[in-house]
Amino acid sequence: MEFCPSCSNMLKFELPNMGHNSRLFCQTCPYVCYIEKGVKIKRKQRLVRKEIDPVISYDDMKNGPTTEVRCPNCSHDKAAYTEMQIRSADEPATIFYWCLNEKCRHQWRED
Repeated sequence: MEFCPSCSNMLKFELPNMGHNSRLFCQTCPYVCYIEKGVKIKRKQRLVRKEIDPVISYDDMKNGPTTEVRCPNCSHDKAAYTEMQIRSADEPATIFYWCLNEKCRHQWRED
């Protein structure tokens, strides 16, 4: 949707007619903008995916409270945990677990 730079009304689209290109025109003033047939790409920009930092790191978790719960990955019997309210207030909190086995460090959650 484009607007007229002189009177700020919405421009109308007109299909090519009698050898003229497509155009956008204003119904209230004489403004006309012809539309070119081809699109020119001025430069290509490569998108780079940013690294995502965890909200809770493993170092924060291993110094926190622990509980005896079995890891689903390695069956280790101790895990660090934290509880967060990630949904609305009337929903139960989510518990995040981290396996304390140094070789595993598996993370899971209970909703």
